[in-house]
Amino acid sequence: MADFLTDADFELFRNLIYNESGIHFSSTNRSILESRLKERLREKKLDNLRAYHEIIVRDKEEMKLLLDSVTTNLTRFFRNTPHFDTMEHYVIPELLKIKKETGNHVIKIWSAGCSTGEEPYTIAMQLRDILPPGYTVEITASDISLKSLMVGREGYYPDTRIVGIPEVFLKKYFDHKENGYQVHDDIKKMIKFDYHNLKNDSGLRNLDVIFCRNVLIYFDEIAQKASVERFWDAMAPRSFLFIGHSESLFGMNTKFEFVKTDWACIYRKYVK
Repeated sequence: MADFLTDADFELFRNLIYNESGIHFSSTNRSILESRLKERLREKKLDNLRAYHEIIVRDKEEMKLLLDSVTTNLTRFFRNTPHFDTMEHYVIPELLKIKKETGNHVIKIWSAGCSTGEEPYTIAMQLRDILPPGYTVEITASDISLKSLMVGREGYYPDTRIVGIPEVFLKKYFDHKENGYQVHDDIKKMIKFDYHNLKNDSGLRNLDVIFCRNVLIYFDEIAQKASVERFWDAMAPRSFLFIGHSESLFGMNTKFEFVKTDWACIYRKYVK
């Protein structure tokens, strides 16, 4: 099956996936796409790529399954600790000043590309721990992977997946089950897990913080800029954007301000 994915088929599926999601497959990661397509054909009991192509262009659920299979769901609790130090020591104090001025005690956060939920649960635990009484936190956690979202909604993580959680948080916000840990319901209630394709408008507005880390690296420049512009539209006049430490908005014509804190570099939307 050396010629399973011909150049023409590669272009066909690469363009389809790009148009549907903004995910860009270059020649260097062609083998990943090939292996995922083989998996889907085995699952559908097909031996013809063009027949599979005909299915996914008319079957939205199968398209979701293909997109799910080509995404990488690498994550962990408190991933990139300097970002959470920045949240605690810079972003939250700034937001509390803004909320005091406006009299609005709701903090709205979007974890975009949340994978299996470790990031939004980390945010929820941190805010539950440090916010003063009287504040409500609404966290939207979205991903293109339905399988990952199901794990996040369940909130159960095996012992191997809880590395990085401070012991005090583990005792306070989890119940130990056989071979794993279950997130407490009061933390789960802070988060709404939802399917979302970053190619589209989320419909979210007036967000105080967006986390979209290690997602933009899968997009080309055009799709990156379009996503960042949609983030801007979704954010409150004074709000904050976290992207991956290997990602940058430099060279991209955006309205975001670069902010270098004592812990990490982030971006800010500031509209008077």
